[in-house]
Amino acid sequence: MKKLTILAVCALAIVSCKNEAPKQDLMMTQLRDSLNSIISQKDNEINDMIATFGDIEEGFREITEAQSRVTLAKSGEGTNSAKRIKENMQFIQQTMRQNKELINKLKQQLRDSSFKSEELKKLIDNMQQQLEEKEAQLQALREELDKKDIHIAELDETVANLNTNVNELTEETTQKSQTISQQDKQLHTAWFVFGTRDELKKQNILTKDGLFSKTKLLEKDFNKDYFTKIDIRIDKEIKLYSKDAKMLTSHPSSSYTLAPDANKQYVLRITDPNLFWSTSKYLVIQVK
Repeated sequence: MKKLTILAVCALAIVSCKNEAPKQDLMMTQLRDSLNSIISQKDNEINDMIATFGDIEEGFREITEAQSRVTLAKSGEGTNSAKRIKENMQFIQQTMRQNKELINKLKQQLRDSSFKSEELKKLIDNMQQQLEEKEAQLQALREELDKKDIHIAELDETVANLNTNVNELTEETTQKSQTISQQDKQLHTAWFVFGTRDELKKQNILTKDGLFSKTKLLEKDFNKDYFTKIDIRIDKEIKLYSKDAKMLTSHPSSSYTLAPDANKQYVLRITDPNLFWSTSKYLVIQVK
């Protein structure tokens, strides 16, 4: 009986192992696929970085060749030499910009990548240093060309743009100055008139609706052209050429004097222009 029991247990164990085998095979297949996917992803990342490294190296090679062409052209004379220098300098500047963008792209790729390598980081740092050295060489070359009065078209265009900006700013400043000047004139402009009662009524400066109605001053239809325009900062004395004068508009009494001169003809002297004209920019005086 014991032998039969042992045989049954062994048989069950064998059957169980046979059932587990397909599951283990499936797990191994999934693991192998996952590893291959990771390896493929890393390969793609590395291949992309290597391609970018190649583009940068090619850019530096082309820059060096263009620098050599500029050096050769410097010894020549005439329009063709200057033209070749300008073209090569523009090419160098453009390629430098492209290499700078590619180096920044490499830095971002390394940051985003799951593949971390100190060697790659050192290579990128070396390329950054190489770019900075090329920029210094380019600046020195520009200064050397400037001494020989060879101007690069890009610089000429920059200067032209600056001149345009200066002209625009000058025009804008002029317009603002004119506006301020005009506003200043308006701010300090006033109008005055003096005349007999009949003269003032004739110009609708004085009006009266009825026999016993109150006389009105400066109603909406009065003749503004009859007034004289003045600058309140300059015109502070008004001769009235009359031995009788009466202020019809209201102005602070402390801001002026109205008195006869040596010929007994009245003269208005404004002692405080800002205060005098604060109540009204129109002055009306009735004379006889």
